[in-house]
Amino acid sequence: MNIQELQQQVETALDSIRPYLESDGGNVRILEITEDFIVKLELLGACGSCPMSTMTMKAGIEEAIKKQVPEIKEVVAVNMTPLPN
Repeated sequence: MNIQELQQQVETALDSIRPYLESDGGNVRILEITEDFIVKLELLGACGSCPMSTMTMKAGIEEAIKKQVPEIKEVVAVNMTPLPN
């Protein structure tokens, strides 16, 4: 499978959770899918600054992508706000 096909499958997976992100004023955008199957995302709107964004990334976004596109090894957000200590 090539990167373009992977990107389309990842978009489909993201579309399945976008309504939840949008209901909280956020969204997500694919920046890159690397040759070693790592998806780099940008969290948009409220998702970029939400203190729960780490949990949303791991439990929501990453899980949805990996479930639909098992070739993906990791999902990272390039602009995620770290959790406060």
